[in-house]
Amino acid sequence: MDIFKPIYSTPLASAALPDIPQGYQLLRAGGPFMQANGPLYVRRDGAQLYFGLRVEQRHCNPMGVLHGGMMASFCDMLLPLTVLGQEGPVKNRFLPTISLQIDYLAPSPLGCWLEGRGELLRATRSMVFAQGLVRADGTPCARVSGVFKIGPEIPPEFNGDLLASPASG
Repeated sequence: MDIFKPIYSTPLASAALPDIPQGYQLLRAGGPFMQANGPLYVRRDGAQLYFGLRVEQRHCNPMGVLHGGMMASFCDMLLPLTVLGQEGPVKNRFLPTISLQIDYLAPSPLGCWLEGRGELLRATRSMVFAQGLVRADGTPCARVSGVFKIGPEIPPEFNGDLLASPASG
């Protein structure tokens, strides 16, 4: 069971997304909070998932850079969804956050393309440990690590809400 499925299935629809790098698709995950505060985008390169966000005015603090709370929300989606996108013991499981640590390395200015990549470090019977790096127009801007509880299986009605692997797309 693959919880990843494209929201835009035709090249024409994907190309219609403004200022979004080639290969990225709109992410349908995170519930109403992320739908209101995103949009987030995702692309698959083999087994690796990349998450993206075009920094808009509404994402910024008064200094015109990405608000730290928005970066935290981005990272809180990046790590567990990266883990869910990999084959392994936590496939199709809800991964609520236990702990999230972020080192803010550089500002993410208005208009930049934010791109994050995460990796699973370790999975136990009850927890997942992951880390990631976020770049703003190629410059490292945040380092993140987190611990996530391995929760219940994701209900079937939510399957297919993220992005399909190339083989199943």
